[in-house]
Amino acid sequence: MGKINGCLKCLFVFFNVVFAIIGCLLIFGAVKASVFSAQMSAVGAPGLGWVWVFAIGVLVVSSLGIYAGISEKELALKIFAGFMAAGMVIMLIFGIVVVVMRNKVRDGFSGASAEAAEPFMAEEGFRAVLQQMQESAHCCGLASAGDWGDDIPSSCACRPGLDGFGGFGSFGHTGCKARPQGTTGPDRIYQQACGEVLVTYVDYFFNIAIGFLFGFAVTALLGLLVSLLMLHQIRRHDRGAASASPVPMKTY
Repeated sequence: MGKINGCLKCLFVFFNVVFAIIGCLLIFGAVKASVFSAQMSAVGAPGLGWVWVFAIGVLVVSSLGIYAGISEKELALKIFAGFMAAGMVIMLIFGIVVVVMRNKVRDGFSGASAEAAEPFMAEEGFRAVLQQMQESAHCCGLASAGDWGDDIPSSCACRPGLDGFGGFGSFGHTGCKARPQGTTGPDRIYQQACGEVLVTYVDYFFNIAIGFLFGFAVTALLGLLVSLLMLHQIRRHDRGAASASPVPMKTY
């Protein structure tokens, strides 16, 4: 008979196996994403270093949890509990940091001006990404069409007949307008600026990251509590085995 309750042990090992699979999938995703890492770095996106650290950490800690659950080793469970406590604190800190970053980025894009857009528009990589976004998201310029200067690209061209009724609504853009005077390019351009669209994207991805981080914090808390319960059962079993051992009789 084992030292730990059989159902609790199976549940503990099962969830660690699930998280080990998640760690493998994260590593696979990081490998695939590394193909686009160079292009994204050109527009100031963060690298994949933290993704690799997180993915490998999930895989290693989950493997430790599987070993600790199957072997019922007190030291392995203590190390696992320590990782769970540290992981919970780290996930909470990163979750709070991401919430603050989301609010700052949202405010930055919402109040984007021509002066604020200049450093971005000076980057050739960002201009290429923005042109692709204008075609798919039906917008023009980061803060306004004036970000392109005197030559507005064809990706800003607004075609009402294809994009909803009269250019409004059904595919997401707010309508068409005449291009600014003194500029060259399409006669009709999208009225909406891409900064407004980016706010929606930023909220979407940041909310996913926040849910992911706080979800892992709750999971780490549950893992900590279960590992402490398993440690308690191991110690109780060892104390019971010690008290049940026969006492040698003195000979007279």
